Formats: sequence, C-alpha cells, structure tokens
Amino acid sequence: MATSIRLAPEIEQRLDFLSAQTGRTKAFYLRQIIEDGLEDMEDYYLAAEVLERVRKGQEKVFSLDEVERDHGLAD
Repeated sequence: MATSIRLAPEIEQRLDFLSAQTGRTKAFYLRQIIEDGLEDMEDYYLAAEVLERVRKGQEKVFSLDEVERDHGLAD
C-alpha cells in the first residue's frame, strides 16, 4: 500500500544522510521506524485505555495475593 507523509525538512535531511551513508533506501528506514514505533504505540495506547477503565471501575483488578491463591501459588 502506498502512503505519503510530509516530513519536516530537518527530518528529511537526516533520513537522506542516513540513507546516503549506509546505502539503504529511505523506504527501508521508514518501514523500520514504523514497524518498531507501531508496536510501542500499540502498547502505550492500549494500556492507557485499560488504565482509564480501571480508574472508572469498569475493569476488574486482582491483587498479587489473589492471583497466587487462585492459581495455587500461595505459600
């Protein structure tokens, strides 16, 4: 899928420099950045949604003692 984005000139210059110095394409680095960054963003935003539900009392939470007891891990 083709997608276009606008980059700030200084970011594009850095990307051009990296590409020129390493012989890899700008597309290679953009894919890497997106793949790595997407996982981080998913982790953050999905966790933030759960935290908000916890704060609103909409998400059930368990203490460590409860989890250990329920799974036969308590001393």
